[in-house]
Amino acid sequence: MNRLELFRLIEKKHSLLCIGLDSDIKKIPLHLLDHEDPVFEFNKQIIDATHEHAVAYKPNMAFYEANGSKGWISLEKTMKYLEQFKNEVFTIADAKRGDIGNTSEQYARAFLEVMDFDAITVAPYMGTDSVTPFMKFKDKWVILLALTSNEGAKDFQTLQPHRSKFFQKIGLKKKKGQPLFEIVIRKSFEWGSNNNLMFVVGATRARSLTNIRKIIPYHFLLIPGVGAQGGSLAQVAKYGLNKQCGLLVNSSRNIIFASGKEDFATRAAEEAYNMQKQMKALLSKYHIC
Repeated sequence: MNRLELFRLIEKKHSLLCIGLDSDIKKIPLHLLDHEDPVFEFNKQIIDATHEHAVAYKPNMAFYEANGSKGWISLEKTMKYLEQFKNEVFTIADAKRGDIGNTSEQYARAFLEVMDFDAITVAPYMGTDSVTPFMKFKDKWVILLALTSNEGAKDFQTLQPHRSKFFQKIGLKKKKGQPLFEIVIRKSFEWGSNNNLMFVVGATRARSLTNIRKIIPYHFLLIPGVGAQGGSLAQVAKYGLNKQCGLLVNSSRNIIFASGKEDFATRAAEEAYNMQKQMKALLSKYHIC
C-alpha cells in the first residue's frame, strides 16, 4: 500500500486506528481454547468485529514466536484471512528486526514478500546496511524505532551525547547537542523517504512531537502507548498531525482484551468504535478530513 492509498483509507474510515494483535494465548477467552487454533480464532473474531473502525492491524511477533511452529501457523492464517480486506487495512509486522545486511535481506523477504505485510518495525542500532534491505520492496514500508514509550527509553534514546555526564566521562566536551533519537531520525533520511519510511514515537512522549515534526514534517508516525500506557490521543493529534494525517495510533490491550468472556468481540468493537469517533472528531478539528 503506497502513501496516497494509506491516506485515502484514513479519509474513507475517518480513522487512524491501528489495532495491535498482541494475542497472548494466556489472556484470550477460555471458551476459545476448544478451537483447533485458538489464537487464529481470536484474531479472526477481533478482525471481523473491528475492521470497519481500524485502518491497520499490527501483530506483535513475540506472541506468535512464543508458541513455536503453532504460533507461526496462527500468524500465517491471520495474514491469509486479512487478504480479503487487502484494500481496507494496512498490515504491520511488529518484529523489531535489525541485523547485518544479508540477514536483514532474509528478514525482509520473510515478512514483506512471503508473509506479505505492508510494513515492518526495524531497530536502527546496526546502521545503514541493516535497514536498507527492507526498503527494496515496492509499496512496502520500514517503521524505524525512534522514541519509544517505555521507561527505559531514557537510557539511550533521549541522551544528548555532547551534554550527558556519561559521554563527558569518556572525553566528549559539553556543548549544545541533540538527543540521540533525533540523530537517528536525521541520519535515516539518507536511507529512505516519506514514501517508504515511518517512525515509531511513543504517545507518552507527545510533546516531543513538536520538534520531531520540525525534522520530519511529512513522514508517517506510528504511535503506540495510547490507552493502557497512559498516552493521550488529543495530545498526539495536537502535536503530531500533518496535512495528510501522518499518524497511525496503535491500541492493543484496551481493545482486544476489553473483555475476557464470550462477549470479547462485541466489547472490542465498542472500544474500537469509541476510539474511531474520537479520531473522527480530531481529524475534523484539524481540517484533515
